[in-house]
Amino acid sequence: MTLPPSEPPGAPADRSGPGPGADRYSPAAADWFGTAVDALPDDADGSVLIGRIWDPVAGGPSPVLVRHRDVFDIGTEYATVSDICELPEPAAVVAGLGGRRVGSFAELLANTGAAVRDRGRPWLLAPVDLQALKAAGVTFAVSLIERVIEERARGDLALAAEIRQRMLVDIGTELRDLAPGSPEAARLKSLLVDEGLWSQYLEVRIGPDAEIFTKGQVLSAVGTAVPVGVLAESTWNNPEPEVALVVASTGRIVGATLGNDVNLRDVEGRSALLLPKAKDNNASCALGPLIRLFDERFDLRRVRELEVALRIEGADGFRLEAVSEMTRMSRDPQALVRQLLGPHHQYPDGAVLMLGTMFAPIQDRDHPGEGFTHRPDDVVRITSPALGTLVNRVRHAEECEPWTFGVRELMRNLATRGLL
Repeated sequence: MTLPPSEPPGAPADRSGPGPGADRYSPAAADWFGTAVDALPDDADGSVLIGRIWDPVAGGPSPVLVRHRDVFDIGTEYATVSDICELPEPAAVVAGLGGRRVGSFAELLANTGAAVRDRGRPWLLAPVDLQALKAAGVTFAVSLIERVIEERARGDLALAAEIRQRMLVDIGTELRDLAPGSPEAARLKSLLVDEGLWSQYLEVRIGPDAEIFTKGQVLSAVGTAVPVGVLAESTWNNPEPEVALVVASTGRIVGATLGNDVNLRDVEGRSALLLPKAKDNNASCALGPLIRLFDERFDLRRVRELEVALRIEGADGFRLEAVSEMTRMSRDPQALVRQLLGPHHQYPDGAVLMLGTMFAPIQDRDHPGEGFTHRPDDVVRITSPALGTLVNRVRHAEECEPWTFGVRELMRNLATRGLL
């Protein structure tokens, strides 16, 4: 897989979404997040791509269609992206829409990531709105091993290295091809319990029930070319590059995008009950840049075959690259959606489900055996040719722009615009 050309990490100021602040677009500061060619799918002209923008004229968000690298506002036809995803054939309907041209995708991307954003011009948002933000964990054998290490090391990086070595020897190869919930999985569970190696993370990897959790609150996700947040108190954390499915209220999968399910390994490692603190923080869920709707050229079969590349570049010169292969997932994406949504649980506005990562952040950054952790100003690029590139710069969550535009504000805005 080919990653977009490397850009030197700079230090633009945080401007992640609607809110007070500033005021003039500076194109010279917009290199760190790449170009529109990087951001869009390789076959963008043959894709049905939708997203969201902040429209300064309307004082609120609007769904958009990206066609031939231009951005068209379709908010007068469909007030929310959720409305589009509830259509019987979203791609067919959207592909035939006109809409008001608001600019080129390159212009909106540049304004989104500018050091000083022009608040009088539109910029990109996360491509979902009313959908619930959900994520699946421990869907790859490699990520399972790392979760068990987190649990046992409890933030001790030296102990983590020791446990990692033993786990890989004891159970690593046995887990790769094991079907969750199978008789073979049950036998392995008994063996590991007898040996004192059982873990809650092993349960959700080889047991019948997947780990599916709430990643963030509705409307709290950030998009591309803006900061992504980790808590300042965390000393062991990492990105989680993932494919995210866009699911209608009926359970039908209508499209896909890229996601960064940021994780605080030290926090979650102390206790699984701290998962909300480890996962749901200001700017800790990034999605985008756009949703690619399913059609005859792109469907769930293609998703199952995707590769997702990760590149991290630090202001200190550190560089890390990795690739996740969706073919190595332990649970099928459709099976995860069935566990998310059905007679047992409904999502009337739909959901986004991040499918998990096989990224194992064990490359040492500072000291041998301590693995990887983020530093402020790391630039994280998540790329898949069929979905484009999601780029974010790491900040402390406490320093990211506060999330202030929630469901109540959205309803007020849409009512004011006559769209409800």
